[in-house]
Amino acid sequence: MAESFGVDPARYDRARPRYPDALVQRIVSASPGRDVLDVGCGTGIGARQFQAAGCAVLGVDPDARMAEFARGTGVEAEVAKFETWEPAGRVFDAVVAGQSWHWVDPVAGAAKAARVLRPGGRLAVFGHVFAAPPEVQAAFAEVYRRLVPDSPLNSAPSRTPLETYQAMFAHAADGFREAGGFGEPEQWRFDWEQSYTRDEWLDHLPTTGVLTRLPPDRLAEVLHVVGAAIDGLGGGFTLPYTTLAATAVRSSAVG
Repeated sequence: MAESFGVDPARYDRARPRYPDALVQRIVSASPGRDVLDVGCGTGIGARQFQAAGCAVLGVDPDARMAEFARGTGVEAEVAKFETWEPAGRVFDAVVAGQSWHWVDPVAGAAKAARVLRPGGRLAVFGHVFAAPPEVQAAFAEVYRRLVPDSPLNSAPSRTPLETYQAMFAHAADGFREAGGFGEPEQWRFDWEQSYTRDEWLDHLPTTGVLTRLPPDRLAEVLHVVGAAIDGLGGGFTLPYTTLAATAVRSSAVG
């Protein structure tokens, strides 16, 4: 699934939400300089935000299609999995990962980050969590259950999306600790909202991991049913987002 997002990088870049400016500014202000490595940079959404904040950014992504798109937007990007990427002696003031650290080995990735960070440099991994309006989510769940009956996603979740993501970022912080070379990790949280029209949400849905590999006919049916649910809400809705981050400072020499 990690390499399925590049099927339509233009849609991904257009439809995926940006990161809170407050998050970007906090990372920049809490780092010793402006050299940033963006792990799993995708199409360069986060990288361009760090560039706008005055940073020099290098992106790394395993999907050549995503990296090529990022380069087309002015982001320098190399194709590799982070764990096997060759830094060639380059070091950075911050290593960031937006919506991508769950594809990286949490310990090996943190150890690699420690090796390429300057003393006092910051590792920050972050991602969004949201829950669509109940009517929209129910419509999606019903049609997805019908079209993909064997999917494990059809089982009733034991935790809310926020609880799931909080556990995921706590696990990331544990990886920082196990890798060594970092101070005690911190957890950051940013709450914000974004409004969607029917068409904007239907543009966003195919970029989510659940749907990137769905055949076109099944995807069209999902979008039709979900679109009808949004029409029932008046053609749009405002979605509350929470962006969570796990972050730590490189505090000691590493091998």
